[in-house]
Amino acid sequence: MLLDERRTLILKFIEQEGFVSLQKLVEHFGISESTARRDVEYLDGISKVQKTRGGAAYIGESMTSFEERTVAALREKEQIAQTVADMVEPGEVILLDGGTTTLEVARRLIGRALTVVTNSVPIVNLLINQPGIELISIGGYVYPKTGVALGPIAQAALKAVHARRLIMSVGGITEAGLFNSNSLLVETERQMMESSDEVWVVTDSSKFGRSNLAHLAPLNSMDRLITDDGLTDEWRQRLEDAGVEVIVLGTRAEAAV
Repeated sequence: MLLDERRTLILKFIEQEGFVSLQKLVEHFGISESTARRDVEYLDGISKVQKTRGGAAYIGESMTSFEERTVAALREKEQIAQTVADMVEPGEVILLDGGTTTLEVARRLIGRALTVVTNSVPIVNLLINQPGIELISIGGYVYPKTGVALGPIAQAALKAVHARRLIMSVGGITEAGLFNSNSLLVETERQMMESSDEVWVVTDSSKFGRSNLAHLAPLNSMDRLITDDGLTDEWRQRLEDAGVEVIVLGTRAEAAV
């Protein structure tokens, strides 16, 4: 295999996985560890991946930036967030996943008496000086652009906590279930699910019928889904058949008034 061809394939592999260890590159491509390290250093040098201890993470342009996603469907996200915050009871222990919708939820928890566990740097920065909130920050490899801690360190920390409910967002929902942007992210989110009594998914209706790079979990892994009224009757029935409690907000109808 030619040098440029191998590096192109390695880059595609890292993009698909989100994070790849050197050992995994060695096994997948049948190359030596020194070759894998040189290829990673080259891709790091041209700003396609970020070299980490023992591997590499993708930092290319396939993932929309956090700032761009923050303004997308903002009205829907704000109303979904307010509804979710209103359902959170005083004194609860909640687990907040990273994401633009969950960040909006966090904004509406300011002033409340809660324990918040999160792997999101933006949420930590928002809540760090709130006297009523006991804040637990989950560490780990911080994924570029999103500010979310992922990987084995984050998963190990999550095993040591227990929350009443997880509030999370996703990158896509199809009949096969929930999807997100890379395998390292979904592995961390699966541990979040295991560390929580209930799973609430908050997402605008544009995510339905769209998959993403990595499958996270089946539809019935959710206990409750909160979305806007762009959700079709067909999708609502499918979710309810899977045992999911569906809360649909009239955000679009209100916006048209």
